[in-house]
Amino acid sequence: LSAGVCCCCSALRPRYKRLVDNIFPEDPKDGLVKADMEKLTFYAVSAPEKLDRIGAYLAERLTRDVVRHRYGYVLIAMEALDQLLMACHSQSIKPFVESFLHMVAKLLESGEPKLQVLGTNSFVKFANIEEDTPSYHRRYDFFVSRFSAMCHSCEQDPEVQNEIRIAGIRGIQGVVRKTVNDELRATIWEPQHMDKIVPSLLYNMQKIEDIDSRTGPQSSPTGGVKEENPSVLAENCFRELLGRATYGNMNNAVKPVFAHLDHHKLWDPNEFAVSCFKIIMYSIQAQYSHHVIQEILGHLDVRKRDSPRVRAGIIQVLLEAVAIAAKGSIGPTVLEVFNTLLKHLRISVDLELGDRRSSAGSGTLSTSSKESDERIVQNAIIQTIGFFGSNLPDYQRSEIMMFIMSKVPVLGTTSQSLDPSHLGDLGTRRIQIMLLRSLLMVTSGYKATTISNALPAPFLDPLLSPSLMEDSELRQLVLEILHNLIDRHDNRAKLRGIRIIPDVSDLKIKRDKISRQDVSFMKKHGQQLYRHIYLGCKEEDNVQKNFELLFTSLALTTIELANEEVVIDLIRLAIALQDIAIINEDNLPMFNRCGVMALVAAYLNFLSQMIAVPAFCQHVSKVIETRSVEASYFLPETIFKDKCDLPKSLEKDETDLFFLTNKIAESLGGSGYSVERLSVPYVPQVTDEDRLSRRKSIVDTVSLQVDILPGNNTEDKVDNTEEITFEALKKAIDNNGLEEQEKEKRRLVIEKFQKAPFEEIAAQCETKANLLHDRLAQILELTIRPPPSPSGTMTITAGHAHYHSVPVYEMKFPDLCVY
Repeated sequence: LSAGVCCCCSALRPRYKRLVDNIFPEDPKDGLVKADMEKLTFYAVSAPEKLDRIGAYLAERLTRDVVRHRYGYVLIAMEALDQLLMACHSQSIKPFVESFLHMVAKLLESGEPKLQVLGTNSFVKFANIEEDTPSYHRRYDFFVSRFSAMCHSCEQDPEVQNEIRIAGIRGIQGVVRKTVNDELRATIWEPQHMDKIVPSLLYNMQKIEDIDSRTGPQSSPTGGVKEENPSVLAENCFRELLGRATYGNMNNAVKPVFAHLDHHKLWDPNEFAVSCFKIIMYSIQAQYSHHVIQEILGHLDVRKRDSPRVRAGIIQVLLEAVAIAAKGSIGPTVLEVFNTLLKHLRISVDLELGDRRSSAGSGTLSTSSKESDERIVQNAIIQTIGFFGSNLPDYQRSEIMMFIMSKVPVLGTTSQSLDPSHLGDLGTRRIQIMLLRSLLMVTSGYKATTISNALPAPFLDPLLSPSLMEDSELRQLVLEILHNLIDRHDNRAKLRGIRIIPDVSDLKIKRDKISRQDVSFMKKHGQQLYRHIYLGCKEEDNVQKNFELLFTSLALTTIELANEEVVIDLIRLAIALQDIAIINEDNLPMFNRCGVMALVAAYLNFLSQMIAVPAFCQHVSKVIETRSVEASYFLPETIFKDKCDLPKSLEKDETDLFFLTNKIAESLGGSGYSVERLSVPYVPQVTDEDRLSRRKSIVDTVSLQVDILPGNNTEDKVDNTEEITFEALKKAIDNNGLEEQEKEKRRLVIEKFQKAPFEEIAAQCETKANLLHDRLAQILELTIRPPPSPSGTMTITAGHAHYHSVPVYEMKFPDLCVY
């Protein structure tokens, strides 16, 4: 009777329940009944409206079996669910999916590792199914939390722990694949989810033993062994996640990385941090690279008061990111990168100097290690600036050169962000050196079509500032920067080291014909270059490297920028340098005097062979041979040895040891050179900045040479002079307010030419020209007697004036600059 009742009850049960019950064998070890599973599948496909009921009944049975620990039936139920999911692709599958996800959640909540792995595997299979239409109400918050927790499994058994972590990573990968492609359902990118997913992946990636082996672009795994490694699997999932990130959610994926690195103190040492950001930069789309750089810069600002090693670690990460981003798109962050780095450079210098002052005040040396750590930060910043700049295209690199140069604290100029008044002399020097070092890296490999593009006036003027000549290292950096910009044919390596070159043709110097733009540049700015070299030779703290760089500067100028006019100017400069050593008005040490003499010998030997004038070469060779016998300390091969016997004095009458102007003029004149200007001694320009410089005055007079008519000049000077005073002129000049008056005058002139009618401007200019002509005629009639010869050259200086071979009046106005 009981059996009959059971049969009746069974017959009355719904068909889908009977089909579900039939797939479960009496002994779970026998596994799923395949024949009955085929019937259930056929029924589900034929009657899709029953899918939700089938799923609910399977979920009921699975829940009961989990509670009763009948894990064999649990396995059978999950296998049946998986097969139904793969077979059914209709609109009615959505209610069935809800039951399926409910069963997966039950498995993940259980404390049995096998059930957790089983639930994860089923979820991964579900994640690979492409649904026809998305389900907007479905959320995966529970699965994100649970899979993230599994990634941090701390099971005692290493194998079980490894298995659960792998399951957690695969679950996260499944969630990402299921949700990331649908923008309307992209809740996975919300910060509360990313804050769980990203740290979970990074936690497993930390177990990588060989970081450097996988920092490049992603490579597909080739074997099944790698998939069993949580580190490799986590990295692949991390790459996939970043590869799917878009413009709007990139920041949400990157910010948890910083939080993880901060929490686990992974900036020092920063090998793992560098590895992470290399993976990020290679995985994201190239056009989003600047987002990552902005995030790193922002985090650097947040951690600006942390220990130097932490900041250095972040900057090194920035360097690696910039190195990758510079090869692609870096967006609008170019100047932002440099501006932020320069700001942190200033902060580092302030901290270093503050520690030094506090240490000096307390009489202890306990902060020396911290100072060295700050140097690490500063070097990292310089390296980042230089590397980033050197990887930019030329049009952007020129802007960055101008930007960095504008930040160099230069006496007499206003820097945009680095005010030297708050740094002190030591801090200003440190900033100057570090910025010039970074500028040197930026200019490395820069090839401009014309020298005016490489050295525009707003860049050249501060670069050659006198305040950058007060230190030997600063002068070296300035010269090296000039070499990078002037040397457009890679000849610098052939000129390395100051020496007497026996045959310049062996160097195989590369050069092109001087362009019209380069000729124009030398007419405008050549005197600035000569002046910098001239003053650089007069510094007492020069060492061998300074003389080597000065020689290279002269040689590169000859190769890249020298026409006949420039050659004459360079010879005048060389003779003036020789006079520095001979006359010694600046009381230079004997080593410096001999070094300058050696520099002149090395350069004139190079120049004579470059212009290939036989008589000039013969004179230079004769002087060098005489020096090698009688005064070898005038040659670079001797004076720059470790031990060199220096002379006690230099005799001015030993003309055989010197290069003579008259013989050089004679040799060049025979080859068609215009040598009239060789008789005019070189005197460096005096700039407005000299009045502001803290250095001693380099020129006591301002010379104005007026060529009346080119003709025969003699070197005889007539002393027949009369004194004329200009008290009225002296009263008219206010030296203290000269600069302000000039600025106001320029402003008024510009304003007038912008607003006044053209006819008014033309009439006023004509009137002024007539008045000026009449006034000059009166002055010449009153002050200068007619010269006895139709030709001559007048030289007016701040101390005296004279014609060559023509008597004139002496004019005393030492504070007046005659233009």
